[in-house]
Amino acid sequence: MSDWQERLRASGHRLTPQRELVLAAVETLGHATPDEVYAEVRTRSEAINLSTVYRTLELLNELGLIKHAHLTDRAPTYHAAGGHEHAHLVCRGCHKVISVGTGKFEAALKSLVDEQGFTPDYGHLSVFGQCADCAAGTGDSTNS
Repeated sequence: MSDWQERLRASGHRLTPQRELVLAAVETLGHATPDEVYAEVRTRSEAINLSTVYRTLELLNELGLIKHAHLTDRAPTYHAAGGHEHAHLVCRGCHKVISVGTGKFEAALKSLVDEQGFTPDYGHLSVFGQCADCAAGTGDSTNS
């Protein structure tokens, strides 16, 4: 039995095909909104509805199996909790998302964290700005 299955059972939740499909979709897509997860899940099963996807994403997030970040002013974006812990740099021009290891953010914010006695949730951190390509005028800013 995999780690996610054990965590689900330990928390008193059943292992369902829908939960497995949603988790697999998040892992496949990398960073995805609920609508993108739903579209991916529907390629494998038409027996799941959007409200089930939303409830499953909330549950998997609560259990720490996935994480969410706000990469736009719209729906949250989900990504797998496994792998490396990271924060996000989001370009307002082309909407590129750059994943940055938390070590770089820890170093950059160390004095502020020490001064305030605060423990940030780096995996939830998103910094908005302009990527190097857009700043140089070579990015695709037609998406904005």
